[in-house]
Amino acid sequence: MSEKIIVAEMPGKKLYRDGDYAVKEFDAGYSKADILNEALNQARVEETDLNIPKIHAVQVVDGKWAIVMDYIEGVTLNKLMHEHPEKEDEYLNMFVDLQRTVLSKKVPMLNKLKDKMQARISGAALDATTRYDLHTRLDALPKHLNLCHGDFHPCNIIISPDGTPYIIDWSHATQGNSSADVARTYLSFYLDGKKELAEKYLNLYCKKSDTAKQYVQKWIPIVAASRLTKAKPGEEQFLRTWIDVVDYE
Repeated sequence: MSEKIIVAEMPGKKLYRDGDYAVKEFDAGYSKADILNEALNQARVEETDLNIPKIHAVQVVDGKWAIVMDYIEGVTLNKLMHEHPEKEDEYLNMFVDLQRTVLSKKVPMLNKLKDKMQARISGAALDATTRYDLHTRLDALPKHLNLCHGDFHPCNIIISPDGTPYIIDWSHATQGNSSADVARTYLSFYLDGKKELAEKYLNLYCKKSDTAKQYVQKWIPIVAASRLTKAKPGEEQFLRTWIDVVDYE
């Protein structure tokens, strides 16, 4: 085996390159259920024709769980957008087209998005009246069974040297309503401080998919609430402002 080269560090985990493989190593004490669920999600999505890293092993080394998968050579779409702002529209079109392709797939064995969101809302630090309102609104929204990435962001798209886009990080994958996944991406751009890009993205997605913007907006408070339980430092106040929005129309 070749020498491991650290590629990225995230809370509770590290990503190494080991020859042709990427090794995602989790800290000791990281939830085994979450690790195995992430590997299972990715293995199930592998059964589609999407370009994603293939898993080769799930193993324990020195007391730490790790997922071994293909190493994808390339640059993230996020980096390309940062380095070439003049190509923002071109990259955003690619991004939206890729997300629409993902959302067109069916992976029946994945967990249901609505179930995950109901559980997250129940566990959120919100008053009972707000939780009840969010549960009611979520229950009223249409149930779909599209493949939802759960964190579709330019950071999770790698463009290979030949221009092929690969989608990584399937830990949050579920099956559910496409507009919930779009609302999640929209909020992610806002959390990155990219308000103009968020609006441009939402307008472009709705135009390309012939989706009413108001329909996506109905998901935003629900997605914000479901993210509240695992909010990063500094995100909570921002997410609460979106939860407090009752109607956009």
